[in-house]
This record gives sequence, structure tokens and C-alpha cells, in this order.
Amino acid sequence: MALTVTLPDGKALELADGATGADAAAAIGPGLARAALAIEVSHPNWEAHPPDEPEIRDLARPLPGGARIAIVTDKSGERALELIRHDAAHVLAAAVMELYEGVKISIGPPIEDGFYYDFEFPAGVSVSEADFPAIEERMRAHVKAAESFERDDVSVAQARESFLAEEQNYKVELIDDLVRNADPAHPLQTVSLYTNGPFTDLCRGPHAPSTKTVGAFKLQSVAGAYWRGDSTRTMLTRIYGTAFFSKAQLEEHLKRIEQAKERDHRKLGKELDLFMFSDLSPGSPFWQPAGTHIWNELTRVWRTENVQRGYNEVRTPILYDVELWKQSGHWDKFRDNMYFTEIEERPMGLKPMNCPAHVQIYKNKRRSYRDLPIRYAEQGLVHRHEPSGTLHGLLRVRHITQDDGHIFCTQEQVEEEVIACMEFAYFLYDLFGFEPRVHLSTRPEQRIGSDETWEAAEAALEAAIKRTGREYVVDEGEGTFYGPKIDLHMTDSIGRSWQLGTVQLDYQMPERFALEYTGADNSEHQPVMIHRALLGSFERFIGILIEHYGGEFPLWLAPVQAIVLPVSDRFNDYGASVRDALRENGLRVELDDRGESVGRKIREAELRKIPYMLVVGDREAKEGAVSVREHRAGDAGSVPTEEFAKRLARDIGRRGVGGASNVQ
Repeated sequence: MALTVTLPDGKALELADGATGADAAAAIGPGLARAALAIEVSHPNWEAHPPDEPEIRDLARPLPGGARIAIVTDKSGERALELIRHDAAHVLAAAVMELYEGVKISIGPPIEDGFYYDFEFPAGVSVSEADFPAIEERMRAHVKAAESFERDDVSVAQARESFLAEEQNYKVELIDDLVRNADPAHPLQTVSLYTNGPFTDLCRGPHAPSTKTVGAFKLQSVAGAYWRGDSTRTMLTRIYGTAFFSKAQLEEHLKRIEQAKERDHRKLGKELDLFMFSDLSPGSPFWQPAGTHIWNELTRVWRTENVQRGYNEVRTPILYDVELWKQSGHWDKFRDNMYFTEIEERPMGLKPMNCPAHVQIYKNKRRSYRDLPIRYAEQGLVHRHEPSGTLHGLLRVRHITQDDGHIFCTQEQVEEEVIACMEFAYFLYDLFGFEPRVHLSTRPEQRIGSDETWEAAEAALEAAIKRTGREYVVDEGEGTFYGPKIDLHMTDSIGRSWQLGTVQLDYQMPERFALEYTGADNSEHQPVMIHRALLGSFERFIGILIEHYGGEFPLWLAPVQAIVLPVSDRFNDYGASVRDALRENGLRVELDDRGESVGRKIREAELRKIPYMLVVGDREAKEGAVSVREHRAGDAGSVPTEEFAKRLARDIGRRGVGGASNVQ
């Protein structure tokens, strides 16, 4: 008897009954059989019932007939890396158990960029980064031994008894939870165990055939982690690491980590005096003058472009009766992350979103189809209670200023408005050299509204994307609770991915607030609402810019665009006149008139990453000129002050992507 599976190119592959993933790889070709790490299996009825996520299986497991399959190799990107990082977590646990008698193991999953494993060490034993070399040496022995990952499906009772005998109480608890959470109609009978060398773990898999595929790894840090994330439970020791197929890939990754540390916006924010934080207002940045310059330049672009694109700027309160949030639907979704107070026995909440406020402006008077589309924009201040442990500089804050926009339009106007939002986003990102990637995020499990409405909304967004000619990927289930969305992502200068803007289509809020407009037929119709935030939030966007540029901002964004450096006190007056002349041209210029050597002044200006240093002495004073030095590039020659001012103003007006421009 035979079974048939379908390959990625649509061709059928006939195999013997009971064939495994390894058999399928061998049938395709010997080269693929040698390279195979695992197999991706889709539902046997995948054509009628496409799965949300294909299952990755061990090569040794039998295949279901009718499935669609794909062989996972080291060329399979994140799927393959996740696989070997899971392998590496087991190798770490095996090494730690050999080195530390009496250690208890809990869980060890792969995560983004690596893996971790949580341990409870015996009383009096602690592990730090100083212990990593010994642990890594033992891990290398397991990798070199090419230990097979053997799966064994055993009864729940057998597995529980085995871990109980080994005093591995965390594994026993995990098994008990699996039993308790199983479908009563299908009680759990067996669990899977994986063994590599001397180490056996409770694990659902999958794993590569052996430990040898963990080509290169490194342990990175130690942290405390409560068991099950519960602060009333035992504090475990979490060891983080990462793994790659080759040493070159690992070294490249470690290099990016070092670059990221140097570019960390929290570090640069302090060094460049851009912003600060205070325990008096956790999660809320205080903007220093230098950082405020950046904020104001972004605001200037935002405001100008909104006006040119037909938006009317509005300002709305931050405090509202909680009934508003109940009506909008945010109460059920966000109340645990909102801040509340009571005023005259009336419960009030700080807004976590701007949209219900813009709805109130729309509802303030009757609307006609002739009024639509109506476009509102606001630098909207919202507050969200992010747990203190998740706060992260400007990237995760509690005090959030969104570059928010809401469009109220007819169904017929939706596609054009969505396309206009995307074109607005492309314009903004092009200012910074960002190349956006488009993601269409569809209905989540927890949502409001009918399936018919969701289908119409998703179809409208997809049609708009297709009309732009942009490539896109679909992120199933990643939409908001009230509607699907387009998310725009970019990759920064050191290869990290960031989500920036979003365009969301909403039929639910207009219905909840009974929004109407009078149509050409003199009857009442419900408008469609488009939510869009293209920078995301000003705080987070500036944090991303700091790290992307490493603090070396384009000239138009630089907090200080030039600094005048007299070579001695005798030329301070001339230096002041140069500063004033440049300021009259709208430039942000400082004068360093301290009694320090010009060499020291230059070094300090370089550390501040100021684009231009203007050295002035006897010759410059006589000629009405400045001797220009560019940040990093060095001497750029002497230029008449008036000419330099005009050229710099022209360069700033162009809003170039790069840093200082040669003004010769």
C-alpha cells in the first residue's frame, strides 16, 4: 500500500505506507536527504482546509497521506534556525546537568535570535557569565559527539513516574498541567520525550536528527526568572544563548549585537543630551533642548505634509468618562492598561487611543456626502500602563505621542484613501532612506464584528495594496480587534527590522457610535473609518532614528548643525558674529568660546556628532570666512561665511538622508 504527498511545486510524490520525512527526502534526491533537518507538513486536506501554520516534524516521524510537505534544510531561514536553537537548548541542559549535581530543569525554548533554559541550582550554587567557558566546553563535547535526538512517546504515568524518581518536580508539574488542560473528550494518554546522549527531556519537538547541526553557539547572559512568571514562585536562573549553522554566521550576529550596543538610543540619548527619565514619572521621557529640536523638525514635516494632503489638525482632551471607552470597545481590551481617576464621583480614564475623541468631533454636527472624506490629524497624547519590567527607553513608554490620523469616508472612497495613506508613508520614510515592507494583517481570534464585514474590509485593503504595485505578505490573525490593517516595516542600518506605520480599516466604531452622513439619495448612511499612524509614535520613532543613524543625524535633523570654534580668545567676537550670521539664516549654531585648545574643541564636537565645525582665526577674520571641518571627514577648506550659510540652508531645505554635505 502507498501514500501520496504533495511537494512545494505541486507535484505528487508516492511513498510506501508508513514512510517518514527522511524517506521523502531520500526519494527526492540523495543531496536533499543529506541536507534534511526536518520536514514541514501541512494538513492532509490542505487544499480545502489550509492550516494557520504548517507543522514542523522530525524526519523520523511517519507522514500522513495527502499532506503537502517541504523539506527543511539550513537554507530554510528562521524555521531552520529555530530548530537548531531548540537543539542547542537541550545541549545546554545536558551540559549543566553534568556539571552541577542536583540541578533541576524546567523549560528551554528557542526565542528570537537564540534560546534559553531555566534552572534551579542547589542551595549555595550560583552561575554567572564567568562559568560560561566551562559550560560551553561541555556543550561542544555533546555537539561533537553527534548525539541523535530520539523521540519516545510514552504514557503519561510512565513519564511522570520517571521525572518524579529523578526529583525533577518542574517536569512533573508540566505533565500534570498537560493532563489538566487536555480536552475532556480526548484525555491525554501519552507525552513525548526526547533524548540526546545522557539527557532526556519532556518536549513536543521537533528536533534535527542530531546535535551536530548546531554548528556554532555562544552563551550570552544570565538572568533571574520566576517559575511560570509568577513572583510568588521560585526564582530560577535563566541562561541565554544563541546558535547558528556556521561560525561566520555567529560572528556576524555577535558583531551586530556590539553595533547595537554602541547605537543603543538610551546610551546615545545620555551622551548627546537628547532626553532623560525620572523615577518621579516612570516611562515618560523628559526632552532636553537637543532632543526637542529633533522632535520639532519631525513635527514641522508632519504638519506641513498633513496640510498638503487635506488633513485638518485637531486637539482633543486626554481625560474622558469611562463610558466612552465602554462604547468604543477599548474598555474590554485595554482597561487593564489604562489609568483611572474619579472626579465628582464620576469615573474617568486617561485615553489610551485618540480615535474615540476624533469620533466626537465628527459627531458634533450633521455630515453630508459632499463633506467626505473628512481627515483629522493630531499629535495625540495617550497614556498606557506598560508594566515597569517592559519599559525600554523611548521604544516602550507610558506617555505616548502618536502621529495620529483618522479619515471618515464612503465605502467607494476607501481604496483611494488607503492608497493615499500608503503614499504619505512612503514619502515620510524616503526622507530617512527607509524602504518599507508591506504586511497585511488579518482577523484575530478575539474580534468584534461579523465575518462578512471582516471579509469586506480585508478585501478592500488587499485591493488597495495591489493597486500600489507593492509586494506584500499576509500576517494571519495579526489585525486589531476592530479591523484588519496594513503594517509597514523597515530594516535599519545594521539589519534590524522595525514596524513603523499602520493603516487600519474600521467598520465597527462607526457602528458603535452610530456615525452617519446624508447621501446623495437624502438617506442616512454609515461612514467607514480609517485609522493611520505613519511614524507610529514620536517617542519610538525618534528612538529608532537614534539607533539607525548611531546619533549621526542628517543635517536637517541634527540638534546642532554647526559649531564655531575660535582658535583663541582673540577671535571670540568674530566667532560670535559668524554664529549670529548663520542663525539669521535659520541654522542651529553654537559658539564654543571656552579658553580650551582648538584641538580639544574639535574632539568634543566630534563626540557630540555635530555635522560641521567652523574654525576661525586670523585669516578667517580678515577674509570674512570660516575654515570648515566635517564630522568624521575632516578638513573641507575655507568658505566665505555668507556662502557657507546659503549652501547649508539649501542642503537643509533638501532634507537629505545622509549627514554633513561637502560645501566646497
